[in-house]
Amino acid sequence: MAESMKGLHRSHRCTEVSASQVGQQVTLMGWVQKRRNLGSLIFIDLRDRSGIMQVVFDEPVVGAEGFAKAGELRSEYVIAVVGTVQKRSAAVNENLKTGDIEVLASELRILSVAQTPPFPIEAGIQTKEELRLKYRYLDLRRPDLQANLMMRSKVMGIIRSFLMEEGFLEIETPILQKSTPEGARDYLVPSRVHPGSFYALPQSPQLFKQLLMCSGYDRYFQIAKCFRDEDLRADRQPEFTQVDMEMSFVDMEDVLDVNERLIAKVFRETLGEEITLPLPRMTWQEAMDRYGSDKPDVRFGMELKNVSDVVADCGFGVFTGALEAGGSVRGINVAGQGDMSRKKIDKLVEHAKGCGAKGLAYLCIQEDGTYKSSFAKFMTEEQLERLVKAMDGQPGDLLLFAADRDKIVWEVLGSLRLQLGKELGLYDESEFAFLWVIDFPQFEWSDEQERFVAMHHPFTMPYEEDIDKLTTDPGAVRAKAYDMVLNGCELGGGSIRIYQSDVQEKMFEALGFTNEEAHERFGFLLDAFSYGVPPHAGLAFGLDRMVMLMMHADSIRDVIAFPKVKDASCLMTEAPTPVDQAQLDELCLSIEE
Repeated sequence: MAESMKGLHRSHRCTEVSASQVGQQVTLMGWVQKRRNLGSLIFIDLRDRSGIMQVVFDEPVVGAEGFAKAGELRSEYVIAVVGTVQKRSAAVNENLKTGDIEVLASELRILSVAQTPPFPIEAGIQTKEELRLKYRYLDLRRPDLQANLMMRSKVMGIIRSFLMEEGFLEIETPILQKSTPEGARDYLVPSRVHPGSFYALPQSPQLFKQLLMCSGYDRYFQIAKCFRDEDLRADRQPEFTQVDMEMSFVDMEDVLDVNERLIAKVFRETLGEEITLPLPRMTWQEAMDRYGSDKPDVRFGMELKNVSDVVADCGFGVFTGALEAGGSVRGINVAGQGDMSRKKIDKLVEHAKGCGAKGLAYLCIQEDGTYKSSFAKFMTEEQLERLVKAMDGQPGDLLLFAADRDKIVWEVLGSLRLQLGKELGLYDESEFAFLWVIDFPQFEWSDEQERFVAMHHPFTMPYEEDIDKLTTDPGAVRAKAYDMVLNGCELGGGSIRIYQSDVQEKMFEALGFTNEEAHERFGFLLDAFSYGVPPHAGLAFGLDRMVMLMMHADSIRDVIAFPKVKDASCLMTEAPTPVDQAQLDELCLSIEE
């Protein structure tokens, strides 16, 4: 039978008790991790969010009734214990923070009984994630997940403190807002009082934070919940949290400086890691050419090499055909893997095809200097030697080549580089390698929409010398945009904003918007800009990704209390679910079969 606390008050969390308190009385409360009954003595590992304390029940001390209750305890029972701190009578447990002490119980209350959990409540379990997410409230009791969420809380506290010291104001922006489709899909919310009309959940507070700059608030931040209806992966969720900020009367250097110092403070005060400032910078073009990615992992080499000039006159049609179509031929040198089996190479070829390529060319340099290749028969010995030299190839190396449009070549080789870097253990997983990627293209071509779309968003300022190209040569326009990258993940991104109406009009024209369409979507912002707007810029960090990388977690789900799975559903609550017909009728909605 569960008991009440009856006036008891917890004096300490389990690991807040130390050897300096030997002889003192404490009151602890938590969950039973495990029980060991030795007959004359019963040992309980008591667990709370801080860790574990060993509790000893001795019948002469706790009494016959208390000793009997201790014998009834099972895993995950919730109990309160009053007792005296003492040195451990048995060997010290070096694996526990409290491994040199224990509590000799004088009183026990069973606050709640528990069924046997469907999986062990302990760190590092191999239980299937689907089962853990179904019983997420139990999964969250595990020490590794609790450490993740406590780190998340600490990070948020440091961020708030730092930004307030820097003169930022924390201001909340609306969750129900206007749909402005230009990017990821919105989550829509039907309006009951405006039948047929919908709110959108925010993909970011972008427009509102720019309006706050128009309103004179100068420096804004928000730890904001955002929503995107897009396909999920390990570092993406339909609802996520970002550290959002905007600043007036600044340039790019000001934004990068404050965010570098913020990140350095977070890593110093949580992990004891000193981040060297200023962070390295790399242009978007350099990042793509060297790493095949605009979020390069610079912890290891295996950089891409452009060998288009070397193979321009060769007899291999795949190479020359790609060049004639305006593409390129690039490769990576997988050093020391020249003896890779054909089966493994075939898997790499399939991976390349999954990235949009038609195939993948390879050349193995044998230890005796001869070649084993998928295309050697189409090239002369001299051409092969020039190609190997251009790739810095040595006996024992494996050379991989992609030939196609630049976008596909970068995607293929950039992806293969990351996969092989991980499989071959080419980097230190404990390292934190930061950099800024700057000078992004203003636009990227969308095959689906058959038009240019903004690479970041329509309010990103182009470089002044490129403004005239907005309507004449959009593909050549560079944006004053910047992303902070950590270990191959985009940690945060932002830009200098457009604040001149004539530049904004050219931007909308380049995106294919008529003046009427621009005002229909963004009229409230454009109207605000007509009343005096300061130069402004901003950035947003993905809080979930940041904590995931800090804790070396495998998935973003491990640092979110109640995450969704790949189909954006919640296994615990079973959301989303159908709703009653009455609710649909009230919203003037019908479901088509």
